[in-house]
Amino acid sequence: MNAAHFLRRSFLTLLLSVFAAGVLAQAQPAKKAFEPQVGQEGKDVIWVPTPQALVDKMLDMAKVTANDYVIDLGSGDGRTVITAAKRGARALGIEYNPDMVELSKRNAEKEGVAGRASFVKADIFESDFSKATVITMYLLPQLNVKLRPKILNLKPGTRIVSHAFTMEEWTADQTDSIDNRTAYLWIVPARVEGTWQLAQGELLLAQNFQMLIGTLKTGGNTVMIANGRLRGDQLSFSAGGAEYTGRVNGNAIEGTVKGASSGSWSATRGGKPAAAPK
Repeated sequence: MNAAHFLRRSFLTLLLSVFAAGVLAQAQPAKKAFEPQVGQEGKDVIWVPTPQALVDKMLDMAKVTANDYVIDLGSGDGRTVITAAKRGARALGIEYNPDMVELSKRNAEKEGVAGRASFVKADIFESDFSKATVITMYLLPQLNVKLRPKILNLKPGTRIVSHAFTMEEWTADQTDSIDNRTAYLWIVPARVEGTWQLAQGELLLAQNFQMLIGTLKTGGNTVMIANGRLRGDQLSFSAGGAEYTGRVNGNAIEGTVKGASSGSWSATRGGKPAAAPK
């Protein structure tokens, strides 16, 4: 066999190999893109998406703006995170299913909000969401309650919105519904339980989540407070025919009182803040 014939045979063999590889590649079916199925099993829950109309309602209830950092616990296909990002907020989805995480990232890219919407594969019970100003979730009641102590340790004023399920005895601050689906809003309350010293007396407060009872002692008289309530770090109650409002900052309260004699008031509490309800 001369050199020219050998080269022709080698070239033909190479062409046949390339052609066979091409045919084999075409014969292999393309990997199908992941498509979530309603009802598919997850780590703690099955996946059922929140309708877009309710996503909008939940973010409305939480008054989400561009100043917020929204974290969605169990973010699924990413729609809540993406919707929050479209409002200008920074948003993070925490999701255990890695396929869902990648799908969410693709969806965020398609919607043009990848710069503000991010997703991580993680366990919500092992995740740090202390920097959130808004938390959204669609979990089962027992999971909400399991998360409750961690949520109550968040900064006062943090807004929590849940699709469908409550926090048991922690009554929602607001309830709303759309298309026969319900959303609940809670605002993490400051911790105010304890004895507070005022210039004119003493305020004793007992706390059950955002609800307050107690007594106000002034000028030798002790009266029960009424309508005691917290909305984040904003406190209000009535006592002795006067209405008290104030802002809680750790062991200090500064506010105003309206009644027979109106003006400002302040109070300080000794020691550390009492433990939050669980």
